[in-house]
Amino acid sequence: MFVLKSLAVAVFALVASAAVAAEPATLTVYTYQSFASEYGPGPGIKKGFEAQCGCTLDFVAVDSAIGALRRIQLEGATSRADVLVGLDTSIAGEARGTGLFAPHGLDLTGLALPQKWTDADFVPFDYGYFAFVYDTTKVSKPPKSFEDLIAEPASFKVALEDPRSDTPGLGLLLWIKAAYGDRAPEIWQGLKPHIATLARSWDDAYGLFLKGEADMALSYTTSPAYHAIEEKKPNYAFAEFSEGYYPQIEVAGVLKASKQPQLARQFLTYLTSVEAQKIIPTTNWMYPVRDLGADLPAAFAAQPQPSKILSLDEASITANKAKWIDEALAAIK
Repeated sequence: MFVLKSLAVAVFALVASAAVAAEPATLTVYTYQSFASEYGPGPGIKKGFEAQCGCTLDFVAVDSAIGALRRIQLEGATSRADVLVGLDTSIAGEARGTGLFAPHGLDLTGLALPQKWTDADFVPFDYGYFAFVYDTTKVSKPPKSFEDLIAEPASFKVALEDPRSDTPGLGLLLWIKAAYGDRAPEIWQGLKPHIATLARSWDDAYGLFLKGEADMALSYTTSPAYHAIEEKKPNYAFAEFSEGYYPQIEVAGVLKASKQPQLARQFLTYLTSVEAQKIIPTTNWMYPVRDLGADLPAAFAAQPQPSKILSLDEASITANKAKWIDEALAAIK
């Protein structure tokens, strides 16, 4: 009887361990809310990657990409995140400086980006250009520069995002700094009467604009494509500023503490594949990092392309970002 009981226990243990072994691996990805939402690219990317990897992809949504980074910084080596999706080049230097990210080790030749990509730690998955979006039925003569915007009557309002909490807000900060250098505080001071809100997130700012509480909102050159495709409304456009445009390249990175580093890199490879990139334009409403040719919706190709692209180097951004934020906030108090 003892032998039989021992055999039964052994068989049960083998069955249990086999069941555990059969459970698919889970890859945990921290990202911002709109990426993971039912309207974002998350569901399509989850379906496509799970079909390929035989694993479970678990998105953990945080209010913003900056918020996701802050959460990972707090969690440190104990974070269950394997990958962070949604940082951009304005905050990549700060993220790199945390020491929490591992080199991706991927071959990224063949990507279609506004600049050559050589970053060893972060992988780009979409891009766009910051711009002020307006409704052509309500604004017939949009400003053509920051100085034109400043010269508008005080009743002309713009919805902005806070550079401390949202990457578009930080993008505006860098756009003004790249265009005006030491004159940036003067530009911010001029914008002060026109600011309807300095919202915590893009969702909040753009929502106020759509409700009619602002004449323009800081968004992207691709936003009119969203209205044209999703809402069948061709009456949205972006103001073409003579100073040029500042790009946003969104990136993803593997955490050093990842328990699934190989699977994490497999995910980043998938994220930059043509299959995944076809999902990006009409869900995240940004340009893909692969040349999709005829598969890029016509409404994207119809948007005017920036003739002048501004830039700041990562070292300058990382070293001065906090000072520039303080400078801007002091100017609009």
